[in-house]
Amino acid sequence: MKPRHHLYFDEGLTAELEALAAKPGTSKSAIVSDALRAYLKRRGTRELDDMLKVRLDRIGAELGRLRRDLDIQLESFALFVLWQLTIQAPLPEADAAARAIGRDRFEAFIAEVGRRIADDRRAFGSAEGEGCQ
Repeated sequence: MKPRHHLYFDEGLTAELEALAAKPGTSKSAIVSDALRAYLKRRGTRELDDMLKVRLDRIGAELGRLRRDLDIQLESFALFVLWQLTIQAPLPEADAAARAIGRDRFEAFIAEVGRRIADDRRAFGSAEGEGCQ
């Protein structure tokens, strides 16, 4: 047996409830029961949303800082490359030995970058706060 409840509604809400209950296959009890169940379910969802909102805001702030840091690093690297290219004298075409040394150094540089990325090593500060390695 279902427990009985005595509820009081204002006249406008009572009229709307009467109109909904007038349809075949519905009752006032079923309408109020469904509405109350939906309300209670939304309230629990709202509390969960409030907790997740704090976490998502924190993650968004962290992503913003990461983006800023990445922009600083990329701009620094770009300016360094531009500076190197403007002050470095070009090699003469006939100096094949210097070009070969440059190629070897570049290949060694690329290999070292590949090894550091594969080993998850960084030249300066990582997420764990490590320094130069």
